Amino acid sequence: MEKTLLEMQKEVDDYISQFKEGYFSPLTMLARMTEEVGELAREVKHEYGEKPKKATEADNSIELELGDILFITICFANSLGIDLTEAHDKVMHKFNTRDKDRWTKKDTD
Repeated sequence: MEKTLLEMQKEVDDYISQFKEGYFSPLTMLARMTEEVGELAREVKHEYGEKPKKATEADNSIELELGDILFITICFANSLGIDLTEAHDKVMHKFNTRDKDRWTKKDTD
């Protein structure tokens, strides 16, 4: 069964809520998100770039790094009271209106 964004936000909140420390501050969240994006960049570089991973380096994956970014994004949204489904809908509206003619559409036959 697939999870909705709301379900994922609740699952993350249930996890974080069990700890006294709770969510990190927005600045710390942003730093964590930046770290995770850097780790994703490293994995993409190793997978698709010219510099292979050293034999001694951990065996991470693009999938896990994207999962880490999703987790910290959900934490960030939860800490600020942002509904990610609503945020997604607003962004899609922007792409479907303001940016609707920005790219060349495929022919529909």
